[in-house]
Amino acid sequence: MIKKCLFPVAGYGTRFLPATKAMPKEILPILDKPLVQYAVEEAHEAGLSDLGFVTGRGKRALEDHFDVSYELEHQIQGSGKEKQLEGIRKLIDECTFSYTRQIEMKGLGHAILTGRTLVGDEPFGVVLADDLCFGEGVGVLAQMAKLYNQFRCSIVAIEEVPKDETNKYGVIAGEALTDNIFRVTDMVEKPDPKDAPSNMAIIGRYILTPDIFDIIENTEPGKNGEVQITDALLQQAKEGCVIAYKFSGKRFDCGSVKGFVEATNFCYEEFYLKNEPSATVVPIKKTK
Repeated sequence: MIKKCLFPVAGYGTRFLPATKAMPKEILPILDKPLVQYAVEEAHEAGLSDLGFVTGRGKRALEDHFDVSYELEHQIQGSGKEKQLEGIRKLIDECTFSYTRQIEMKGLGHAILTGRTLVGDEPFGVVLADDLCFGEGVGVLAQMAKLYNQFRCSIVAIEEVPKDETNKYGVIAGEALTDNIFRVTDMVEKPDPKDAPSNMAIIGRYILTPDIFDIIENTEPGKNGEVQITDALLQQAKEGCVIAYKFSGKRFDCGSVKGFVEATNFCYEEFYLKNEPSATVVPIKKTK
């Protein structure tokens, strides 16, 4: 069983300025819950309870969120508002949280390498909170954890994207093992659409074997001096096996304003309206 999960959360969130000037982007809420809590709940559902965060300056709110707030809880004690904290208290009680800092922003590969001291010599999950995922039946990471028990190698989650958007993602080519499982043969970071090996893009869910750390250490920085996890994974694929998994569910790119709004609308309709009988849809008036 995989027990550890890494959350790279050191990014600046510049696409959401000025909101993220003094607040971590991972704390931005979808309805009444911050993005990072959705991510932690997904890991917890998959059985990963030893959670490590690669943070940076200005990210203290993340640590505070996954901690007991005695003053707040004293103030709302005995009121109906206590129920609103049940989800976060369950995570605090059942998970272990550890933190380390990424001093410089040198890409996702570097962020994962920074978390090596939190992971040790074990397979581990990686969740990017920007990618908000809702699995069909079970969460995306739980689907991947089950797959890991079969293949015992690194796994990346993928989805098909429009061909003209491949320059936003790491893109894979692979040998189809089933309709939704591929053995990776090539992997390119943000290729021009005309050079992309496919339209199957990697999203922010990974299960990695611990040998990835040594590979990252020996991976040369790419564009903008960043160490790309795709480069390390391609090397791992050449030396052994990396599986790409087309997951069952929906994914929203909450690193963009458009995706964030889409995720909010989806959660409002799927969760809020269905659980609040008195709620009504308020139409948005269009102005000329």
